[in-house]
Amino acid sequence: MRIGILIAGHVPDELAPLHGDYGTMTARMLGRIDPALVFEHYLVVDGRFPEDPDACDAWLITGSRFGVYDPEPFIPRLEQFVRDCFVAGRKVVGICFGHQLIAHALGARVEKAEAGWGVGPHTYRTKDGSFTINAMHQDQVLEVPKGATVIARSDFCPIAALAYDDRALSFQGHPEFDNAYERDLVASRRTIRIPEEVADPALAAIGEAEQAPDALTVARRIVEFLKETPPGSDRATRGGSPGATRYRRSAADHRGTG
Repeated sequence: MRIGILIAGHVPDELAPLHGDYGTMTARMLGRIDPALVFEHYLVVDGRFPEDPDACDAWLITGSRFGVYDPEPFIPRLEQFVRDCFVAGRKVVGICFGHQLIAHALGARVEKAEAGWGVGPHTYRTKDGSFTINAMHQDQVLEVPKGATVIARSDFCPIAALAYDDRALSFQGHPEFDNAYERDLVASRRTIRIPEEVADPALAAIGEAEQAPDALTVARRIVEFLKETPPGSDRATRGGSPGATRYRRSAADHRGTG
């Protein structure tokens, strides 16, 4: 299965040599669940878009430092691509900015939340329990888009994950951020963007384990969703994509990379 990763932002320059970019983080996370997955990376933040939704079997939109309301030329184009995917029957997953962008593309309101920054490990309630993953956001989805269902929430973030039937799945948190990157990112933004009173408790809460407690559980759910075939679907699996800008590598190639 070929997953197109739509990279909507850049890792800070000082952290990229150690941790890699958001495409690498995402491929590494999903590859731990299914090493047979193949990834194609598109730097949409720099205007490098796939030709059409059928260029890959399914799509994932990464995080970004931008808000969906920012006047960046790639944002309305990416929102239209999401709508095109819905029409074409190609699944879309959104993480953080991707979560917000899918909702915004479908008419929901996204703004800076009055609650402020959410960073470090956050726990979200679900119908059957809860999960904890790292977070890094100031914006939130404030309305449930038509056709979507809230599947995870917290007091801080009432719309923390959304399911759009068999079309899209999105999470406000970052399952792809391991604890080392989360720690370094919070520390780099402390006092500059994130107030000390928010950053310091988050740094104290980040554990010594490699991942947040339920990062791989969420990653597994993403892979399951991407591989589920909707009833009556005749979507073909793509054999290749001339629109990819780089990184036509299998999940196994990403293991152990920065």
